[in-house]
Amino acid sequence: MNGLRLLAVDDEEPALDDLSRLLEGAAGVAGVDRASSGSEALRRLNQSEDSYDAIFLDVRMPDLDGMELARVLDRFASPPAIVFVSAHRDAAADAFELGVLDFLVKPVDQSRLKRALARVAGDSSGDVVPNPGGAEEILAVDSLHGAKRLIARSSVLYLRAQGDYVRVVTDESRFLMRGALSDVAERWEPHGFAHVHRQYVVNLRRAEELRPRLNGTATLTFPGDRSVPVARRRIAELRRRLNF
Repeated sequence: MNGLRLLAVDDEEPALDDLSRLLEGAAGVAGVDRASSGSEALRRLNQSEDSYDAIFLDVRMPDLDGMELARVLDRFASPPAIVFVSAHRDAAADAFELGVLDFLVKPVDQSRLKRALARVAGDSSGDVVPNPGGAEEILAVDSLHGAKRLIARSSVLYLRAQGDYVRVVTDESRFLMRGALSDVAERWEPHGFAHVHRQYVVNLRRAEELRPRLNGTATLTFPGDRSVPVARRRIAELRRRLNF
C-alpha cells in the first residue's frame, strides 16, 4: 500500500481537517490534497499532473455534491477510486449503486479507514462494509443485473465457488462476490462460517440438519429446502461445531 496519493473532500472545515489528518497519518499514504467543495475537487482532478489513487468524498455538499461528482467521475477514462465519507447512513445504498469502493460513516474509525485504504491499494479482503442501520456488518455484492447491493451477512445461507467469483446464496436471492472461496472461508470463520466442501462455505448459524449419506459423506440442509454437500473429511469437525 506504498505511495497512495489521495484527495479529501468535505465542505465542513473541521471534518475536512479530521479526515485529512487521519489519511496523512495512515501507513502507505504518500500525500493528501484537500478540497472544500465538489467543484474544487473536480478542478483539482482535471488539473492534477499526477492522478489520484482515491478520493475520500463527503456525500452531501452544496454546489456539486458527492453523488453528482461520482457520476461525473464515472465518465473519466481512468477515474480514481471513490470512498464516500458521510454521517448520513441512508446514503450507503445509493452510493454502492454508483460503484463506489467503500462507504465510511462519520466519525471515521481508524480501523475502518485502514481497511478502506487496503481496498484502494487492491487488497480484495475489504469486502465487508459497516451496516448504515446498526452494528451488524453487511456486504457489498453484485446483483445478477450487475448493480451493487448491500446484504446482511446473517442473511447468507452458503457460498459456492464459481470461477473467479463466489456465488452468495441468501434467503431471498443470489449474488456474486469477486474473490477466492478459500479466502472468504478464512475471513468468515470467526463469524460462524465453515468450509465444508471444496466448492462450499456455509453459515452454520442457519444450518438445520446434517444428513449422512451411504458413501460416508453428508449433506447439510438450510431453510427453503436447500442443501449442500459435505466432504467426508469435514464431517467430524462439522459435528463438533454444530453439537450434532
